[in-house]
Amino acid sequence: MEYVCALLAVRDMERSKQFYCGLLGMEITADFGANVTLSDGVALQTAGSWREFLELSEDQITFENRAAELYFEEADLDAFLQKLAVWPDLKYVHPLKEHRWGQRVVRFYDPDGHIIEVGERMQQVVFRFLHSGLSCEETARRMDVPLSYVESCIREQQAL
Repeated sequence: MEYVCALLAVRDMERSKQFYCGLLGMEITADFGANVTLSDGVALQTAGSWREFLELSEDQITFENRAAELYFEEADLDAFLQKLAVWPDLKYVHPLKEHRWGQRVVRFYDPDGHIIEVGERMQQVVFRFLHSGLSCEETARRMDVPLSYVESCIREQQAL
Protein backbone atom coordinates (compact mmCIF):
# COMPACT_ATOMS: atom_id res chain seq x y z
CA MET A 1 0.00 0.00 0.00
CA GLU A 2 1.15 3.53 -0.75
CA TYR A 3 -0.11 6.76 0.79
CA VAL A 4 -0.97 9.17 -2.02
CA CYS A 5 -2.41 12.44 -0.70
CA ALA A 6 -4.83 14.33 1.51
CA LEU A 7 -8.12 15.23 -0.16
CA LEU A 8 -10.04 18.38 0.74
CA ALA A 9 -13.65 19.01 -0.24
CA VAL A 10 -14.04 22.55 -1.61
CA ARG A 11 -17.03 24.72 -2.47
CA ASP A 12 -15.42 26.72 -5.29
CA MET A 13 -12.73 24.84 -7.23
CA GLU A 14 -11.39 27.86 -9.12
CA ARG A 15 -11.03 29.91 -5.95
CA SER A 16 -9.31 26.99 -4.20
CA LYS A 17 -6.89 26.43 -7.08
CA GLN A 18 -6.01 30.13 -7.00
CA PHE A 19 -5.44 29.97 -3.21
CA TYR A 20 -3.28 26.83 -3.19
CA CYS A 21 -1.29 27.72 -6.30
CA GLY A 22 -1.10 31.50 -5.86
CA LEU A 23 -0.48 31.74 -2.11
CA LEU A 24 1.11 28.42 -1.23
CA GLY A 25 3.01 27.90 -4.47
CA MET A 26 1.60 24.47 -5.30
CA GLU A 27 1.27 23.31 -8.87
CA ILE A 28 -1.61 21.50 -10.53
CA THR A 29 -0.43 18.06 -11.59
CA ALA A 30 -3.82 16.81 -12.83
CA ASP A 31 -7.12 18.62 -13.40
CA PHE A 32 -10.19 16.44 -13.89
CA GLY A 33 -12.69 19.22 -13.22
CA ALA A 34 -14.33 17.93 -10.05
CA ASN A 35 -10.98 16.59 -8.81
CA VAL A 36 -7.68 18.44 -8.98
CA THR A 37 -4.38 16.97 -7.85
CA LEU A 38 -1.80 19.42 -6.61
CA SER A 39 1.88 19.00 -5.91
CA ASP A 40 2.91 18.32 -2.33
CA GLY A 41 0.34 15.58 -1.73
CA VAL A 42 -2.90 17.55 -1.77
CA ALA A 43 -6.02 16.93 -3.85
CA LEU A 44 -9.13 19.08 -4.11
CA GLN A 45 -12.59 17.62 -4.71
CA THR A 46 -15.77 19.59 -5.35
CA ALA A 47 -18.11 19.37 -2.37
CA GLY A 48 -20.93 18.21 -4.63
CA SER A 49 -19.03 15.24 -6.00
CA TRP A 50 -17.69 14.45 -2.52
CA ARG A 51 -21.26 14.30 -1.19
CA GLU A 52 -22.20 11.96 -4.03
CA PHE A 53 -19.27 9.62 -3.30
CA LEU A 54 -20.24 9.41 0.36
CA GLU A 55 -23.97 9.39 -0.35
CA LEU A 56 -24.58 12.30 2.01
CA SER A 57 -26.92 15.26 1.97
CA GLU A 58 -25.55 18.79 1.77
CA ASP A 59 -26.06 19.43 5.49
CA GLN A 60 -23.92 16.40 6.35
CA ILE A 61 -20.72 17.95 4.97
CA THR A 62 -19.14 20.18 7.59
CA PHE A 63 -16.64 22.86 6.68
CA GLU A 64 -14.56 24.82 9.23
CA ASN A 65 -14.46 21.86 11.61
CA ARG A 66 -11.03 22.73 13.04
CA ALA A 67 -10.13 19.06 13.50
CA ALA A 68 -7.12 18.95 11.15
CA GLU A 69 -4.67 21.15 9.31
CA LEU A 70 -2.27 21.10 6.41
CA TYR A 71 1.24 21.84 7.68
CA PHE A 72 3.96 23.56 5.68
CA GLU A 73 7.45 24.75 6.52
CA GLU A 74 8.83 27.87 4.84
CA ALA A 75 12.49 28.80 4.36
CA ASP A 76 11.76 32.55 4.39
CA LEU A 77 8.89 32.94 6.85
CA ASP A 78 9.20 36.73 6.99
CA ALA A 79 8.76 37.06 3.21
CA PHE A 80 5.81 34.68 3.35
CA LEU A 81 4.20 36.79 6.09
CA GLN A 82 4.44 39.81 3.78
CA LYS A 83 2.67 37.82 1.07
CA LEU A 84 -0.06 36.86 3.56
CA ALA A 85 -0.53 40.49 4.57
CA VAL A 86 -1.75 41.42 1.09
CA TRP A 87 -3.71 38.26 0.26
CA PRO A 88 -7.37 39.28 -0.14
CA ASP A 89 -9.97 38.12 2.40
CA LEU A 90 -7.55 35.98 4.41
CA LYS A 91 -8.85 34.91 7.83
CA TYR A 92 -6.32 34.04 10.52
CA VAL A 93 -6.63 31.33 13.13
CA HIS A 94 -3.91 33.32 14.87
CA PRO A 95 -1.18 35.73 13.79
CA LEU A 96 2.51 34.86 13.97
CA LYS A 97 3.38 33.22 17.26
CA GLU A 98 6.27 31.31 18.72
CA HIS A 99 5.65 27.83 20.11
CA ARG A 100 7.30 26.83 23.38
CA TRP A 101 10.03 24.96 21.43
CA GLY A 102 10.89 28.16 19.55
CA GLN A 103 9.36 27.57 16.13
CA ARG A 104 7.52 30.59 14.72
CA VAL A 105 4.23 29.72 13.01
CA VAL A 106 1.11 31.31 11.58
CA ARG A 107 -2.23 29.59 11.04
CA PHE A 108 -4.98 30.73 8.70
CA TYR A 109 -7.98 29.34 6.86
CA ASP A 110 -8.27 28.38 3.21
CA PRO A 111 -11.41 29.58 1.39
CA ASP A 112 -13.41 26.63 2.79
CA GLY A 113 -12.26 26.91 6.38
CA HIS A 114 -9.55 24.23 6.30
CA ILE A 115 -6.70 25.24 8.60
CA ILE A 116 -3.29 25.90 7.06
CA GLU A 117 -0.20 26.16 9.26
CA VAL A 118 3.05 27.61 7.94
CA GLY A 119 6.06 27.50 10.20
CA GLU A 120 9.72 28.17 9.88
CA ARG A 121 11.85 25.13 9.21
CA MET A 122 13.00 23.42 12.37
CA GLN A 123 16.62 23.57 11.21
CA GLN A 124 16.27 27.35 11.09
CA VAL A 125 15.09 27.36 14.70
CA VAL A 126 18.23 25.44 15.65
CA PHE A 127 20.48 27.98 13.92
CA ARG A 128 18.52 30.95 15.29
CA PHE A 129 19.19 29.70 18.82
CA LEU A 130 22.84 28.85 18.10
CA HIS A 131 23.39 32.31 16.57
CA SER A 132 21.79 33.89 19.64
CA GLY A 133 24.59 32.40 21.74
CA LEU A 134 23.06 29.19 23.03
CA SER A 135 25.28 26.11 23.02
CA CYS A 136 24.22 22.91 21.26
CA GLU A 137 23.13 21.44 24.59
CA GLU A 138 21.17 24.59 25.53
CA THR A 139 19.52 24.64 22.10
CA ALA A 140 18.45 21.01 22.47
CA ARG A 141 16.98 21.75 25.91
CA ARG A 142 15.27 24.94 24.69
CA MET A 143 13.70 23.10 21.75
CA ASP A 144 12.99 19.91 23.72
CA VAL A 145 14.75 17.80 21.08
CA PRO A 146 17.62 15.31 21.41
CA LEU A 147 21.12 16.75 21.22
CA SER A 148 21.67 14.42 18.26
CA TYR A 149 19.03 16.39 16.29
CA VAL A 150 20.89 19.67 16.83
CA GLU A 151 24.17 18.01 15.87
CA SER A 152 22.60 16.50 12.73
CA CYS A 153 21.38 19.96 11.66
CA ILE A 154 24.93 21.28 12.03
CA ARG A 155 26.37 18.36 10.04
CA GLU A 156 23.82 18.88 7.25
CA GLN A 157 24.65 22.59 7.08
CA GLN A 158 28.38 21.87 6.96
CA ALA A 159 27.85 19.37 4.13
CA LEU A 160 26.30 22.07 1.93
